[in-house]
Parts: sequence; structure tokens; C-alpha cells
Amino acid sequence: MKAAVMYQKGELPQYTDFQEPTAQNNDEVLVAVKAVAIKHFDKGRATGKHYSSYTPRDDGRVIGGDGVCLMDDGTRVYGMGVSGMLAEKALVEKDRIVKLPAGVSDAAAAALANAVIGSAMGLKFKADIQPGDVVLINGATGFTGRVAVQIAKHYGAKKVIATGRNQQSLQDLLALGADEIISVKQDGESFITLIKAIHKATPIDVIIDYLWGHTAEMILTSLAGRGSFTNKTRFVSVGSMSGDIIQLSAANLRSVDLQLTGSGLGSWSKPQVAKLFSEILPEMFQLAADGNLKVETIEVKLENIAELWNLDVPDGRRLVVSI
Repeated sequence: MKAAVMYQKGELPQYTDFQEPTAQNNDEVLVAVKAVAIKHFDKGRATGKHYSSYTPRDDGRVIGGDGVCLMDDGTRVYGMGVSGMLAEKALVEKDRIVKLPAGVSDAAAAALANAVIGSAMGLKFKADIQPGDVVLINGATGFTGRVAVQIAKHYGAKKVIATGRNQQSLQDLLALGADEIISVKQDGESFITLIKAIHKATPIDVIIDYLWGHTAEMILTSLAGRGSFTNKTRFVSVGSMSGDIIQLSAANLRSVDLQLTGSGLGSWSKPQVAKLFSEILPEMFQLAADGNLKVETIEVKLENIAELWNLDVPDGRRLVVSI
């Protein structure tokens, strides 16, 4: 079969022939792959920069973690791979597949799944979002951030505040459900002053953070109290596009009713992951099929993987490889 194979960390994946995988137990099933999204997560694992990175083998490793597939009987599903997914054939786990509704395209479904994992899991299980909550999404102009804005509103958020660098992308978020947009390009003092004013007027209940780094420091500083009662804020770290380390004052933690947690591989329980496949993903795929959850993709071919691996994808879109 043809596949995208990584031989050494840091090298470009190669379009080449690779041995078709075979199921090792009754929990695995061989599928024909139709579409796979290329995400920061995939690139991080392939290059060794993500905490869940795998070790390259001398004979190479097929990359890609999930995608849209066809079962033997022609049923179209989203599946999470046991073997690499950027290939004509792949192994998926039987309990980690979701049947897709007719109204969602292969590309949209392949792109949407990871963004749902990167938003809904944090909103639902880590932040315990409730109807009427005020939600701030830090770094909302990326693909997952755009999905998070829409899902937060779907889950009943009263107000969604979105931050980002690209002004046009921020403006686009207003049409997707954001109620207020904030540029992170302004000076730090102005940014902190604005967050403080918003928090005073409409206390922020949930923060979903895709940036970490200095913007997270400023947001946490903005929440700091002065010895009086404070609104409980659930801060969920999902990404670290602006840096992996922050400085956080102990006084900052003690002065505010703050829940600080993360959402990612290793942070979810088995029952939560089971609900992802049985409830959350089916609901979100149906929303997309009905036109109530919007995503934008750029579709490319598997044979062009090496030249497209480092393609600069515009804010808010996802690169999807069709197979």
C-alpha cells in the first residue's frame, strides 16, 4: 500500500510503499482510509516535540493518528488509529469509531474530530461548562479555537470572549458566535486592563487556553483578587502555542477562587473517553451535517505529502489529506 512514512525525527515524511498492517487481536479492524487531517499534534508526535511522541523505527513509521475510513461493508466512519492513518489502509480500534452522517464531508469530518477533542473535552469535563457561563477562549483564531467558540455557544455559554492575533480572523469569529474579541497584539498593560474590566462587568467562569505563555500569565494576573470574595474561574490549558512555561505568583493563586487544570492525552478518565465516542463526537458530526458547526479545510493529495508537510495554512483552516 502507499503511505506517508517518517524515517527520522525532523525529516519530511515520504510517500512510499509500506507493508499493509494486520490486526493483532479482535479489538482491531482493517479499514480503507479516505481522509486524514494534519494537525499540530501529528507534527509534534512525528518530530518528537509532543509529550506523547513515538520512537521512529529503522524501517519507518506511518504517521497520522485518526481519520475518515470505510469499513468492509462500506460504512463510513471516523476512526482513531492503532497504526498510522496516512495510508491507504489502517487499523482502528472497534470501540473508537463513530458512524458518520451523510451530510458531513470526508474532509470536514476528518478536520473536525481533533478540534472537538481539543475543545469539547475541556469545556465539558474539565471546565464543567454550565448554561449561562461566561467563557474566554485564549487563542481562538486557530482551527480548534473557532470550533471551541461554536461549541461553547452550543453548550449554553451566555457570552464568549475570543482572543487572537489576526484581526480579520477575530472579526470572523463574531459570525461564529463570539460576543467580544480582543487582540493579543496590544501592549500588556492595555490587555490586562481590558480583561479586568470585562471580568468586573461579566465575571469570567471558564477559560479555554490554547496559547499558554505570556498571554496566560496576563489573564491569570487579571483575575487576581484583593482579599474579598471572588468569582470561581475554571482555567483549562489545552495548548501551548506561545510557550510551554509560565510564571505564576502564589499570591495570585491564593487571592482568587481558581481551578487550574489541563485537557489532553492522559488527563481524561476512561469513562470520559468512552463518552467522547458514544455521545460527543456523534453529536458534533450531526451539528456539522446540519450546517450548525462550520469548519474550513484545504484538501491535498497523499502523494504530495513531503512538499505540503510544512505548508503555511491560513488561520482557521485545516489541511486535510485525501486518500
